[in-house]
Amino acid sequence: MSNVPADLKYTDEHEWVRTEAGGAVAIGLTDHAQRTLGDIVFLELPQVGRIVEAGDAVGVVESVKAASDIYAPVSGEVIEVNTDAADAPEDVNADPYDMWLFKIKPTAGASGNGLLDAAAYEKLIG
Repeated sequence: MSNVPADLKYTDEHEWVRTEAGGAVAIGLTDHAQRTLGDIVFLELPQVGRIVEAGDAVGVVESVKAASDIYAPVSGEVIEVNTDAADAPEDVNADPYDMWLFKIKPTAGASGNGLLDAAAYEKLIG
């Protein structure tokens, strides 16, 4: 059974979203995503300074089984990327909720209306 922390929001594309002090959001891959992908071997993360729209493909995660896009859950500016995750992508498999991938400063007025709470995400992944 996948681990779905109640304090996070989720996307249909299996990213988790955590709002941080100051309003930025940290984004990572869910436990369900890393279990489905298997051993993660490569992460391509967005460039700091990139302006993204919610739903944009902004990166790639590659595993021994497949490659998948990583999507922006909210509109805004990429303000930080986790180089530790890019350097050791297998750490996402070890602790997906500790290993954030990038952070976005949401555009003023950008909403997370399309995000799921833990109960809705658990229903999605069955």
